[in-house]
Amino acid sequence: MGTFPISEQKGTDLSEVRPLLHAGASVKMADAPEMGNVPISTSYSAATHARYVVIVFMVTLAMVTYLDRACIGAMAPKIAEEFALDEAQMSWVFFAFILAYAIFEIPTARWADGRGAKSVLTRIVSWWSVFTIATAGAFNYYSLLAMRFLFGAGEAGAWPCVARVMSRWVPKKTRGTAKGIFFAGAYASAALTTAIVTPLLTHVSWRTILVAFGCVGFVWVIAWQRWFRNEPTDHPAVNEAERALILADRPPEAPQPRGWPFWARLLRQRNVLLLCVAYMPNCATFYFCITWLPTYLMKRHGFEKAELGIVAALPLALSILTQFLGGFFSDLIAQRFGVTAGRRTPGVAGYGLAAICICSAAVADEPVTAAVLIAFAAATCMLTTATSWSTCVDIGREHSATVSATMNTSGQIAAMASAPVVGYSVKWFGDWNMPFWLLGGLFLVGSACWLFIDPRRPVFEDGARAA
Repeated sequence: MGTFPISEQKGTDLSEVRPLLHAGASVKMADAPEMGNVPISTSYSAATHARYVVIVFMVTLAMVTYLDRACIGAMAPKIAEEFALDEAQMSWVFFAFILAYAIFEIPTARWADGRGAKSVLTRIVSWWSVFTIATAGAFNYYSLLAMRFLFGAGEAGAWPCVARVMSRWVPKKTRGTAKGIFFAGAYASAALTTAIVTPLLTHVSWRTILVAFGCVGFVWVIAWQRWFRNEPTDHPAVNEAERALILADRPPEAPQPRGWPFWARLLRQRNVLLLCVAYMPNCATFYFCITWLPTYLMKRHGFEKAELGIVAALPLALSILTQFLGGFFSDLIAQRFGVTAGRRTPGVAGYGLAAICICSAAVADEPVTAAVLIAFAAATCMLTTATSWSTCVDIGREHSATVSATMNTSGQIAAMASAPVVGYSVKWFGDWNMPFWLLGGLFLVGSACWLFIDPRRPVFEDGARAA
């Protein structure tokens, strides 16, 4: 932006100028006017861009997370063959990760709200990288279960920590877009992992791939530790203009509620309960895509290995675009019609379209048609992801990590249920489509929940009294 000359006299109101300062304008006092014989000359530089570096860190974190998480689905047929596992047993391997993730999600997030995200994310990424490599050492069914459980325990809390980082570093008006970019990166990684691992398995063992993928996280940890600060005010790369931009719409922080008053308020707040229910189909869909989908497409629709990797990656590939669009349109609608409309619209529309697509896939017999409908169901469902997490930050404020973790834990519960539901539907009834009908019902419930979520109402608006 350019320079705005200001001729300031006694009593002049600079309120009209401050928005320009927040936007990074260069402002200078013209003609060196005097106030009490003291000349005034003030200059403001353009805002630095350290917040964008933080977004890059978060996107690469998402990519490393899903690299390690998504590879197990593509490897499932090979692992099941080596350990002689049926679909029901393989479902418990998937279940072990989700169970641990759900158990440790909220405690880790609460830790991040208290200590800040830097040290907590360092522990998380280091732990999951170690146990990604350790999974390569599994020697039977029970050791595989143990490794996946420990992997899930280590990764728990990563996404709530990201919400915490976003609440401190990203201005509210661009938070949905930032979240959309974050999840688009995650799904790009998951899609590429699914597409790459399947052909790689014809040349190297699944154990070698896990070791290679596990090492990537350590590179991220080194860079994160050297650069990141919990608060933008503490970072040397952030100038005053960028601090003002980030802090302009941050509400004042209330004292941290403790103990039972905190949880009583949190768990009876309508927004939190609605978000918990609405997020369930999102997680159930994602985990189906990264765990059961390759097996489903091969056994139910007869896709061969040569094309399986591409077809199985299609839902995640389409979701890259919709993850971004969900956040982008949330911000766009919020700027024109208010934050309530901005957050609700992607949730209602995304789940409504997903219900239509997944139910159509359940009755489709032609393989390509069924695969495309599943991909569209997953992609439209993911329009809700960025807006869900942005709403958690809106209502959680300084408790963003804990509120996000509560929502995400409910999603993990749905994902936990979905893993054995698929496995035992096949084992007992020979039916691959029953989970699709259940998922369609969940989509409709999620769409209805979004009609009543109010992002303007913080969970702890009178947090001082709750303490």
